[in-house]
Amino acid sequence: MEEPHSMNSPRRVLSFSRKGKDTLFVPNHDNSRTSSIAVSGQHGPKPSEVYGFVGTISTVVATVIFLIWAYLPENWLHFVGIFYYPNRYWALVVPTYTMVTVTLAIVFYIGLNFMATFPPTSLTTIFDDYSRDALNSSDLSMEDDEWPIEPISDIGIHLINDLIFKDWKS
Repeated sequence: MEEPHSMNSPRRVLSFSRKGKDTLFVPNHDNSRTSSIAVSGQHGPKPSEVYGFVGTISTVVATVIFLIWAYLPENWLHFVGIFYYPNRYWALVVPTYTMVTVTLAIVFYIGLNFMATFPPTSLTTIFDDYSRDALNSSDLSMEDDEWPIEPISDIGIHLINDLIFKDWKS
């Protein structure tokens, strides 16, 4: 007999039991008996979802408090009952320092990458420890029909230049 909270499909009936487990009922071909398989399921929100929700709400609340502190006149804050707060100077300084720090960090990171990169005239931009020369047909011990794909290798710069610039030769 089916439970009241089930979904029917041509191949199976998925039933959510009230015991805290999900049970998957698979009907037999004769529809006289159904076999059940317990499916482990975790109910409730995941911790990452909770942290994301709390982080989002905290960010919105902090932004609203910052904007109220930065833009409302002092007599309105005193009327509400807020008498102690940081100087308004920090409302300009902290975002400015943050933006300058992020910009300098990006420039510094790009500079480090330029310093770690070899110059374009260096042979290390063409060859390294893992470079492989193309094999000649005499190097292959097997016949042609046994090699469906050539072994991996680097293409020489002279072949690339010939392919790219052959129309420019006069």
